[in-house]
Amino acid sequence: MESRLRAGVAAYNAGYHHAAHDAWEEYWLDLERGTDDERLLHGLIQFTAAVHHARGRNWEGAVGLAESAGEYLADLPADYRDVNVETARSFLATLAADPEAIERRHPPKLRVDGRAVELADLDVDAVWIAAPLLAEAIDGFDDAVVERAVRYAREDLDAGDEGSKYVTFLLDFVGDAENRGIIYQRLGQHVDRRRSREKDVEGLFD
Repeated sequence: MESRLRAGVAAYNAGYHHAAHDAWEEYWLDLERGTDDERLLHGLIQFTAAVHHARGRNWEGAVGLAESAGEYLADLPADYRDVNVETARSFLATLAADPEAIERRHPPKLRVDGRAVELADLDVDAVWIAAPLLAEAIDGFDDAVVERAVRYAREDLDAGDEGSKYVTFLLDFVGDAENRGIIYQRLGQHVDRRRSREKDVEGLFD
């Protein structure tokens, strides 16, 4: 929960609303309906969607989602799981009443433990979640390459290789927006080489 929560918050704060939705949705679908965690993630998923639709000037969609998200978050503590739930509720009420308010003020940052979590703040567990979602959300990147890099990074760490280049590249891919293109290019080259080595030995003992 914690890693998915932080990955989604960081993606939202960076403006990748659909990536935030995807970071939360798979975990949310497996939660028991009506629990506080389920309502938090359901509300945040609809919060990000409301912001997305308002920015696209889909006023009707923004209002409907803002109202629904507000209902899911309504009875949670103001700082449930150390998220600034009350801030989100307040902005949702504003959008529901006047969706064009988004053109006069920026939507609030989501915070965890009092901090507006950014992509560069994520630890490796959250990066495993965020990296493929960013690759899917941003033109020019192949999420399949990044997903394979995540697998290689996990394998390396499980084998005790804490200096794995895949871990380093993935942390940089997520956290360094300015150089993300060149980082992806180098990451892809390493993935291709490792994949080629894997193919060389596939089926030798079948």
